[in-house]
Amino acid sequence: MAGLRFGTTRLSTGPRLHYAEHGDPDGEPVVFLHGWPDSWFSFSRVLPLRQGRFHALVPDQRGFGESDRPDSGYEIKDYAADVAAFLDAMSIERANIVGHSFGSFVTRQVAIAHPDRVGRIVLIGTGVSAVSPVTCEVQAAMHSLADPVPAEFARDFQAGTAYVPLPAEFFERIVAESLKLPARLWRTVFDGVLAYDDAAQLDRITVPTLLLWGERDALFQRADQDRLVAAIRNAKITIYQETGHCPNWERPELVAADLQQFLQQT
Repeated sequence: MAGLRFGTTRLSTGPRLHYAEHGDPDGEPVVFLHGWPDSWFSFSRVLPLRQGRFHALVPDQRGFGESDRPDSGYEIKDYAADVAAFLDAMSIERANIVGHSFGSFVTRQVAIAHPDRVGRIVLIGTGVSAVSPVTCEVQAAMHSLADPVPAEFARDFQAGTAYVPLPAEFFERIVAESLKLPARLWRTVFDGVLAYDDAAQLDRITVPTLLLWGERDALFQRADQDRLVAAIRNAKITIYQETGHCPNWERPELVAADLQQFLQQT
């Protein structure tokens, strides 16, 4: 991918994070937070389509991709602290943050706990809570998961999150990135996401907020989106027809255009 660069940085919170970056280094910073069990590659179809003077930074969050896998620190509050520490490490005072699925809950916690570090946020494929019939079924299926994590387990989960057929090479890379996560972290991180509850704090998110949701999302329903738009003071929603849980995979052109329009608003 033209213009894509990679780096690593040690956070004050402990782990060493691997990250991708794209765009103008002097542009407005935008941090992208991937879902579970993904990596920076989750946004690879969106990054080259963006326009304008933006500096995209896409870390592999702790435990994922090429980043460190410490023994602890896998609650949503820990991931939010990592984001603030990542901004410090990159000498960024404030950034826009885009989070997909698990990353959307991290994004919300950053906006609640570190409001001075956030400009605008975008929540892709989010829910009021991460608890749903599908996620509870996945959680139960992981009780006996052991290393090496079976490729078919990762493939079945990832295939179930998208509604639009994906390019084969892209999807196989998504599966390969998933398999970098050891079994203990498939469980630990997922348990931490399902345990997170910020419903009573959503009114503390005051920055402009955009929800991007696919009408065929198998994890989170339209009712969740309506509740979030009502609870977050300055939120609006864009709905993609015939799209599943991963608009950034399935509709990258639309997502890139909607991000650009939203982030350029004054």
